[in-house]
Amino acid sequence: MIRKIIHIDEEKCNGCGICADACHEGAIDIIDGKAKLVRENFCDGFGDCLPGCPTGAITFEEREAPEYDEAAVKKEHTPKELYKHSGCPGSRVMKIQREEVQEEKQQLTEKPFSRLSNWPVQIKLARIQAPYFEGAKLLIAADCTSYAYASMHDDFMKGKVTLIGCPKLDAVDYSEKLTQIIAKNAIQSVTIVRMEVPCCGGLEMAAKKALQASGRFIPWQVVTVGIDGTIKE
Repeated sequence: MIRKIIHIDEEKCNGCGICADACHEGAIDIIDGKAKLVRENFCDGFGDCLPGCPTGAITFEEREAPEYDEAAVKKEHTPKELYKHSGCPGSRVMKIQREEVQEEKQQLTEKPFSRLSNWPVQIKLARIQAPYFEGAKLLIAADCTSYAYASMHDDFMKGKVTLIGCPKLDAVDYSEKLTQIIAKNAIQSVTIVRMEVPCCGGLEMAAKKALQASGRFIPWQVVTVGIDGTIKE
């Protein structure tokens, strides 16, 4: 069958093993100092191995390949490993335990309000040149961050122009469009806010590539939000 599967450029591969660790299906091994896709039927096509590759040796391609064999993956791993690692780690089912806020404390809390200063906010829908980009501090955030981090508006969106996206769901490379936005507008700074899950690495990578390709030297930072809503160091 023709399907999306990873391709490893062995000339670029430095054998660091990050991709093999990131592949929770066990499709990749390090052989003779190089990463190799040794079990094509174990590759689910999610691309957890892509964001961590320091040399850009891993890409997607569409070609003839055996169908992803979930049964074989389950047979290979123990039940404990499957619960912990099967499938995309960003979609792993979790229940987050929180202490309940007392009702009287809730009544004393000031009602928050929106800090959103522009529309649209989706990277795919935003125009390359818009009045709000000129002289703006740009926030590039993963979709999930505003739900995971309670103070997203006050701590990150306040005073910034916001663009959001999810590289996994949109299945696009944002770098070209972000490059044009940064290059064609007097952007003052860029803040990238992502989740701790591997698929968010695609957003961070696209933003960094855009900053480099724009030819502009501006302050930038990356902030990682944990699934539990805390900022990760």
